[in-house]
Amino acid sequence: MKLGTRLKNVGPGALVAAAFIGPGTVTSCSISGATYGYTLLWAMLLSVISVIIMQSMAARLGIVSNMGLGQALRAKFTGKTARVLLAILVICAVFIGNIAYETGNISGSVLGLQVSIPGLAGMGAKIALAIILGIIAFFLLFSGSYKYIEKFLTALVVIMGVIFLICAFASSPNWGEVFKGMFVPRAPEVAEGVSTWMTIAALMGTTVVPYNIYLHASSASKKWNSAENVSEEDVKEALINSRFDTAISIGLGGVISMAIIICAGATLHTAGISITSGGEMAQSLAPLLGPWATVVFGIGLFAAGISSAITAPLAAAFACTGILGMEENMKSGRFKIFWLIVLCCGVLATCTLGASPTEIILFAQAANAFLLPITAVLLLIVANDKNIMKGHANKMWFNILVCLVIIIFLVIATRNFSAFITGVQALFAA
Repeated sequence: MKLGTRLKNVGPGALVAAAFIGPGTVTSCSISGATYGYTLLWAMLLSVISVIIMQSMAARLGIVSNMGLGQALRAKFTGKTARVLLAILVICAVFIGNIAYETGNISGSVLGLQVSIPGLAGMGAKIALAIILGIIAFFLLFSGSYKYIEKFLTALVVIMGVIFLICAFASSPNWGEVFKGMFVPRAPEVAEGVSTWMTIAALMGTTVVPYNIYLHASSASKKWNSAENVSEEDVKEALINSRFDTAISIGLGGVISMAIIICAGATLHTAGISITSGGEMAQSLAPLLGPWATVVFGIGLFAAGISSAITAPLAAAFACTGILGMEENMKSGRFKIFWLIVLCCGVLATCTLGASPTEIILFAQAANAFLLPITAVLLLIVANDKNIMKGHANKMWFNILVCLVIIIFLVIATRNFSAFITGVQALFAA
């Protein structure tokens, strides 16, 4: 198949990239670059490799079984007790993670608008903007059109990618230090009270997002295996297209994330500027955009927030309807109830939490790093079931890679635990 044809088949991977290139990525990467320079680029590279491994497994599950992860878990565990326990585990994990993530998404979009339009500052404007953004996301989701949402989010990823890539080169970074930061793992403590591991967990939590595993399996199934009686040749062709889609889309998302770190490292870190607001993050684009940096950054942050504000509720609905044995139909009433709950909780939390948007966003990403191992283990179990995977179960070498990813995240979550608890207390005390 020609390259142009394969590019036309890009879809579910771009949906995942649009999901993780949100305010959390922009904020976490900007804070990483401003605080540590290029030192933590290795964490982002490791995250990109991890997400390609996990998402390719999720897409393969969707294509081969024509099921989302929730549906596959029901097929794997048929006992009533097991299904009830799994439903509780999945729904709690997905809702906790997605509500936190959705709060960060909406907060990031609000922050983007406030950065672009200074007159919108203040709590009243924040509440009004959060409600307006919630309404926009509601109508996009209510349309129930997977293809429309997919194209919309793919376009946003491409636009953001071009802006940050150009700015990364325009900032004239020290490329020797860039490559050192990418391939030499370090976790330096820069100041008392500043947790490097919290930042590392946020970088990984914003890239390897647990809910994206549910989203990718379901969306890959709908794109490449929605018809009955699909031949083995069709499945093999779909798997090839899916691997290309995953590598290209998520690889681009990783490059964008690294470009944000490089921009902040070359500008903010070099100038000794710490990030406490969106306006300071925007200064990383100043070498290329000059006085327009704040406006463009704000628009980019707003676009990133809207894209992720759509995918988080969508993924929660896929996960919950699947694990409860309901149809994963975007136009069904039950499906809409699940995404509506996540969306409304995200808007409500944005309006009521007194913490700054950057604190909320960083907390949400770190929370995802804790929830990832749960989803990863469930996916690993299903992907090794020969009845579900029909001859396309995991190979031994792939299982080893997945286990390494899970171990890495468990280590990071353990190292980050005390800082995470402190972050929770600060978030709700604000």
